[in-house]
Amino acid sequence: MKQLNANWLTEGLIDFEYKKYIVLAYLQSANSEFEEKKLYPIFADLIFHYQNLLQIKESKKLIYEQFPQQISRADFEKLEIIYQKIVEDDEAMKEIEEIVSFALPRFKKMMQNGKNIYDYIESKLEIIPIGLLPIYSGEGYLFLNEYHVSDTKVYQYQITVFENTHEKYRAVNVQYVESVKKGIGQTYENLKISLVKKYKTFANPATFMVVSHIACPLQESLLPIAKRVLVRYVSSLAA
Repeated sequence: MKQLNANWLTEGLIDFEYKKYIVLAYLQSANSEFEEKKLYPIFADLIFHYQNLLQIKESKKLIYEQFPQQISRADFEKLEIIYQKIVEDDEAMKEIEEIVSFALPRFKKMMQNGKNIYDYIESKLEIIPIGLLPIYSGEGYLFLNEYHVSDTKVYQYQITVFENTHEKYRAVNVQYVESVKKGIGQTYENLKISLVKKYKTFANPATFMVVSHIACPLQESLLPIAKRVLVRYVSSLAA
């Protein structure tokens, strides 16, 4: 996947034709990923760049909160100084505005392509609770069944809630445990019991199985979407 630096708009030559080439090359790379049903990390990356371009268009300002882990506070401060100088330069700012106007609709269109793929894959996933669920379902096991793959992948999951003055966010962390080949007569309930005996991490873990009814890349699409499906399902139980 072709990477696009967080400060691609202001680094190097501020020239419309040059930046146009960078944007088109990046979007071509993104499209190649989408054609293979690979959503992450490119989908999240597209959203990040689109939101920053939108912010620049609306306020001609860079927002540090939109640079998660991709750029440090010190690097951002340097970038902000560079950008401020550009804003004060009418010719450079005119070039920036032209670049942003060119890039925004193309990023938006590619994001929509990614969303369509995301929605399609999500519609082909089924989530099923395994056995009796405990009162607290914020952590436990996730069984993942890939399309036409005999092994069931087992993950340990933990859901964390973050809150600010406006919204509540839920994030899920998963850790791969093992892959299990189901034998004749073995049920998923039995698999859950064997995990409890083997690892002794939980007495009665919340356990869910996500089944995929289509083939798609595990790390780049299936697992990230399954995690979101899991968070939404567990959140609905707590509602």
